[in-house]
Amino acid sequence: MKREIITTADGSSTIFLPDWDEHYHSKHGAVQEAYHVFIKTGLEHFKQIPGSPESISILEIGFGTGLNALITLFEGRKNTSEINYTGVEAYPVSSEETKQLNYSFLFSEDDSEVLFQKLHEAPWEEKTNISDLFYLHKKKLFFTDITDVELYDLIYFDAFGPRVQPDLWTEEIFSKMFTALKPGGVLVTYSAKGSVRRAMESVGFKVERLPGPPGKREMLRASKK
Repeated sequence: MKREIITTADGSSTIFLPDWDEHYHSKHGAVQEAYHVFIKTGLEHFKQIPGSPESISILEIGFGTGLNALITLFEGRKNTSEINYTGVEAYPVSSEETKQLNYSFLFSEDDSEVLFQKLHEAPWEEKTNISDLFYLHKKKLFFTDITDVELYDLIYFDAFGPRVQPDLWTEEIFSKMFTALKPGGVLVTYSAKGSVRRAMESVGFKVERLPGPPGKREMLRASKK
């Protein structure tokens, strides 16, 4: 499938799929969306839960461009938190494409470019130490094949939207997510579609509608009690 690198409204790049009219990140701002949905509403929220662990295990559904992993690494540094990050992706972005993404130039960290390269150069199917306190395990896997049981504290659900891939937003998939989370774990996603919320609730999640990132009115956060 054809993929194009484009620039979003906040100056950060993303990948556009013209055949689907779908973007990897919001056209209103890739970095803004990532911080709002996955850091502010996900990671920061989880760390504020009483009794939350210092070492956090995160599962990203759709590793894609590596943007969410990069900003999570930076946030972990600020809080000296150990993060074990698992990224699942069936169709990895090519090295030619990652070279065209401008994320490493948008952050103040001196080693942002080196770290972004390390995220993408890390071998698949192996746990790799990317930097102090940040470990990455990339899995080339279809989401339907995930069988993890109570391994993760937090899930970044960043699959392509339900308009183009409705099969990724079903009770079957969210049942796998529920099983993969530890008790007290949290899942966050940019989608706020009613059918998505109902699918989450049907498998046992407690779901909240929250303000969305720029260009999107709402998003969802689901908790496993």
